[in-house]
Amino acid sequence: MSFTSTIKKELTQLESDDCCKRAELSALIRMNGSVHVKQKALVLDLITENPSTARYVFSLIKKLYQLQPEVLVRKKVRLKKNNVYLIRLSTRTEEILSDLCIFKQGSWERVTGISPDLFTEPCCKRAYLRGAFLAAGSVNNPDSASYHLEIVSTYYDHSEALCQLMNDFQLHAKTIERKKGFVVYIKEGDKIGEFLNIIGAYPSLLRFEDARIWKDVRNSVNRIVNCETANLNKTIQAAMRQIENIRLIEEVLGLDHLPDRLKEVAETRLKYPDVNLAELGQLLPSGKVSKSAINHRLRKLDELAHKLREAE
Repeated sequence: MSFTSTIKKELTQLESDDCCKRAELSALIRMNGSVHVKQKALVLDLITENPSTARYVFSLIKKLYQLQPEVLVRKKVRLKKNNVYLIRLSTRTEEILSDLCIFKQGSWERVTGISPDLFTEPCCKRAYLRGAFLAAGSVNNPDSASYHLEIVSTYYDHSEALCQLMNDFQLHAKTIERKKGFVVYIKEGDKIGEFLNIIGAYPSLLRFEDARIWKDVRNSVNRIVNCETANLNKTIQAAMRQIENIRLIEEVLGLDHLPDRLKEVAETRLKYPDVNLAELGQLLPSGKVSKSAINHRLRKLDELAHKLREAE
């Protein structure tokens, strides 16, 4: 089962107040439903591939309106031959769509955006987001390379209203247009975690945050290792250059012709080619010398080697 399917299954098992059920059902029908006229009556069809979502929609309609909608199960012909669940409502359809603020009162005209009449309590906003995710939401597996949560909506005005509703919770949501509609999405890992908390997907939130922590730990370790490796490579390359310069000076002039301080550093570097400057300063026969002093003396040797190469 995918991470998205796991979240949706959890959401369908939550208990909520009637006001929240109404907001949730409104989002589900608005985003997954379609209406048509059959024998002069308005018929509502809601289609989903998720069996737990289908059962949940059926129970919401039954609890809120004491109706038992028709349920049809079909199988896809192409590609994945999984089941498709159709919940059909052909009784009191106009009344229910008006009550859910999908149709305007007394007409078949669609309500633009999201009606504030759905939010009789603060919890209803969370319920609407829960219904929207159940209807058309998806989120990447937390173990994947990137974080991405999105909810697809057919209408531009609804996607903008949904984005604004998400941003009322400071989720930094954005919208983008695609061929099949408009997408409201979140890219930040911490904001996706907050969204899961808002809609009540607590077990999946724990799994998501656990994966985020492990990923952050791995990234931190990799950064430290890369930094240490880069520093080590830099130290090795510098030491190889210094030894090459000292060998040149030894061959052309001889180390005995160098000032005592430079001769001492040169001989110690040849003896200990792998140590860094701080360690080299501790190994001098005459006593401990600071890293900056060692660096200064090695620079003098580099300059001398450079002059010898130019003289050739």
